[in-house]
Amino acid sequence: MHPRLLKTFLAVARTGNVTRAAQEVNLAQSSVSDQIQALETELGVSLFTRSRQGLTLTPAGEALKPYAEDLLALADDARATVDATKAGTAGSLSIGALETIASARLAPWLAGFRAAHAGIDIKLRIAGSGELLRRLGDGEIDVAFCFERPAELEDAGAPDQHLARRTVAVEPLALIAPPGDNHVDVDLATLAEKHFVATETGCVYRAMVDKAFGEAGLGKPRLAAEAGSIDAIAGLVAAGAGFALVPRLAVAAAIERAQVAELAWPGPVRSADIVMVWRRRRVQPPALKALLEQFQEKCATVFRPELRKNK
Repeated sequence: MHPRLLKTFLAVARTGNVTRAAQEVNLAQSSVSDQIQALETELGVSLFTRSRQGLTLTPAGEALKPYAEDLLALADDARATVDATKAGTAGSLSIGALETIASARLAPWLAGFRAAHAGIDIKLRIAGSGELLRRLGDGEIDVAFCFERPAELEDAGAPDQHLARRTVAVEPLALIAPPGDNHVDVDLATLAEKHFVATETGCVYRAMVDKAFGEAGLGKPRLAAEAGSIDAIAGLVAAGAGFALVPRLAVAAAIERAQVAELAWPGPVRSADIVMVWRRRRVQPPALKALLEQFQEKCATVFRPELRKNK
């Protein structure tokens, strides 16, 4: 099975249409059809069911798809590794992360990792959790750092078996209030009457809030406003718009500057997991292997700054 045929097969599987697949792989429609036919002849099975609605995978096509993805990924990895040896470098590493995780946890560690691996070209990409996982699946980034997506999210679904994940930290949730508010810790009944500022439905931060409220028996939070970023939420809380429940690392600076007050969250869910996610491969590229080994050895000092200071 030539990689070119597998690439065309996957393009047709994704698009369900020869015309769109031809545009994706930069071939004529007739060439796409010829390549699919050649692959079907080689395997002795039909890979697609053809109908007026388009092309759908047969059971044989569904069986081939994960192997085709793995074979092409392995070929790309081998090519990148060989290119790195020719260039005299250790390759490149594209890291994706939520902005709060990148700035509060990864940035200090990355500086040291870069100094220890001068030959690795490092790129840091900032995006939301859903976008990070999409980029990871498409091979646009090598590893992602994000909060674990609660099952309550509609797009969480079953874990992708092509992805490996490791919990690297457990971050406490912080209940924040306007600085002039009564700073006495409140109970669940009191919180049920308060207004909250949160991110929009579908965001991992909003899912954390909904889960924490649900498991505390509070139902849905009473919203004062929805905001697109944690910084905006902290600003709205500081201005008196309401309360908020967010990962503490995202608002630690605002708490320290007394822009917002921190109260004890009385509910049972009091933390959120930070996970490191990467694609499973038979052979990991040298740059990613170096990062995984570094995290295996020094994970605690990356995500617990106080341990770095005491070393």
